[in-house]
Amino acid sequence: MYVFHDPILLKKLIIAFLISFLTTFLLTYPIIKVAIRFNIMDIPNKRKVNKVPIPRMGGLGIVLGTTLGLLYLRPFQEHLLEIAIGAFIIVITGLLDDKFSLPPLIKLVGQLIPAVILIFAGIDIERISLPFFGIVELSVPLRFVITAIWIIGITNAINLIDGLDGLASGVSTIALASIMVMAFLDGRLFVISLCITLIGSNLGFLIHNFHPAKVYMGDTGSLFLGYSIAVISILGLFKKVTLLGFIIPVIVLALPIFDTLFAIIRRAKNGEKIMNPDKKHIHHQLLSIGLSHRQTVLMMYGISLIFGILGIVFSRASMGLLLFVAFLLFVIVYILAELVGLVGKGRKPILHFFNKLFSKFRLNNTS
Repeated sequence: MYVFHDPILLKKLIIAFLISFLTTFLLTYPIIKVAIRFNIMDIPNKRKVNKVPIPRMGGLGIVLGTTLGLLYLRPFQEHLLEIAIGAFIIVITGLLDDKFSLPPLIKLVGQLIPAVILIFAGIDIERISLPFFGIVELSVPLRFVITAIWIIGITNAINLIDGLDGLASGVSTIALASIMVMAFLDGRLFVISLCITLIGSNLGFLIHNFHPAKVYMGDTGSLFLGYSIAVISILGLFKKVTLLGFIIPVIVLALPIFDTLFAIIRRAKNGEKIMNPDKKHIHHQLLSIGLSHRQTVLMMYGISLIFGILGIVFSRASMGLLLFVAFLLFVIVYILAELVGLVGKGRKPILHFFNKLFSKFRLNNTS
């Protein structure tokens, strides 16, 4: 809370936001030209929604914008070097994948190495809070495994949700804003600094990336954002020693987490390779009922915003309110699961409802 009472610090945070925003916005122009020059392009296929080749690796602008914003703020964190080294490895992995389409195993190694670096630096999930059990301290091997799964899982979740123009940038921004609100309330300056610079960079990139996109962030951007959000959530959310504190990061990042989880279950259920991409993610299903590209992205933003608000409420709620929030979460997750055909009669009931709803909306707009 002390951040609100320090006008000099608030001014620096605003300046850092502007540095990140303007840096990313301006540098994306030459990055687009470099991507075209070296043929780092996203080529259309039956799984993708773009109809023409689009430059990739626009996420490099997000990386540079965030870096300059942090260099201005110079926030203190005892393991900042290890975090930076992990980010560098992630960015190199993303750049190579954007250019050469790396095999899944190589990409996984490129994500595992930063996770191991962070764990040995002491950035890990030390404990979880469980109802009726209280705070459960994790053994070293268990901390290693859970932290590695979390970092790699969130990194890939942001990567997988990057399927429509502006989707990953917007969803990441909403999640980061939710975490930043909680960090403000807890006075976690380093987490606030990371969030504010990433949000600024995301918004600067979103101007180029919102439909119709002029550039894609590629794996350079999505892996960097996923890694950054994973680190931020460990530092800013898992360190909270509160009732059910371990659920808060899951709520805030629920959309990419459950979209990834549903994809794994769906592919395993259908006998498909888990690492193979498909066109059955939540955003694909919303497109299939006739929503436009922008409508689908905005609806996904809305869902993310709901989860973000619920996460903030959950972190400060009484037991009665916790039960209400838990019920809402169950309903939303059930709807998402039915939307992708994992429960009930498949996706037909929910899609039929949305189809009727948006058919009436379009009819009213044209009359």
